[in-house]
Amino acid sequence: MRVNARFEGEAEQQLSYLAEATGLGVSEVLRSSVQHYYDQIRAQRSGLTHFAAFVGRGRSGRGDVAGSYKARLAEGWGAKYQYQGHAPLAVHEPERPWPAPAKTPAGAKTSASGGGA
Repeated sequence: MRVNARFEGEAEQQLSYLAEATGLGVSEVLRSSVQHYYDQIRAQRSGLTHFAAFVGRGRSGRGDVAGSYKARLAEGWGAKYQYQGHAPLAVHEPERPWPAPAKTPAGAKTSASGGGA
């Protein structure tokens, strides 16, 4: 595509500065500028802003989705991966003792306490 454009005043100074500072010709500075602007606009329109067009559009029939999404995710993942017992720990959770120590009733004597027969 061939383009004719008139740059005057500040825009002309900016274009001249960019050409001099980069060592590129005016046409290449303009091509680079269009590429940079294109990349910037694409980044704004993609990602979450694009995804936002779909959020909240479905009708699940549930009124508690926003307040219970974590429980629903855990339930769904548990069913998918069929965790037995405890689900795997999250990164921020301390490690559980494995297997869990048996709890003894209060006041019960154990062999370690010296209460043998």
